[in-house]
Amino acid sequence: MAALEFAIGELIMGAAFIMLSGIFDVLDGAVARASGNITPFGGVLDSVCDRYADAIIFAGIIYGSVNGSIHQATLLQAPLWLWCVLALIGSYMVSYTRARAEAAGSTSMNVGVAERSERLIILILGAITGYILIAVAIIAVLAHFTLVQRIWNAKQTL
Repeated sequence: MAALEFAIGELIMGAAFIMLSGIFDVLDGAVARASGNITPFGGVLDSVCDRYADAIIFAGIIYGSVNGSIHQATLLQAPLWLWCVLALIGSYMVSYTRARAEAAGSTSMNVGVAERSERLIILILGAITGYILIAVAIIAVLAHFTLVQRIWNAKQTL
């Protein structure tokens, strides 16, 4: 729903749906813990669903940018859709680096200035204030910075 709202240029509603999805994302884990139904597969499924949600949200912003529903200038000569692509790549690489380092034996990969929750908060604030381009650009930069932090941490722990 957030992606659809962004696609038609409804930034505040897009932000509201991201917040709503965040509530459900927290609740599903809490319900699993409370009911004693935590499984390794549940953790995998949760992570996969989070990646899909991130991609769909950025796809909605890209669509809104390309079709003119979201009216934004450029930042450093790059349009909103390009910043979204950079943010999406950075977001996925942050997640991949953690998974790959943990699979190699690293035990402490919860590092970095822009984990998923921070990236979503920045996106929500950008949508609510109308500064979606700046928010996405910040996410892109911070995600790649977080990626470097995680690579450095993996080097130190492995």
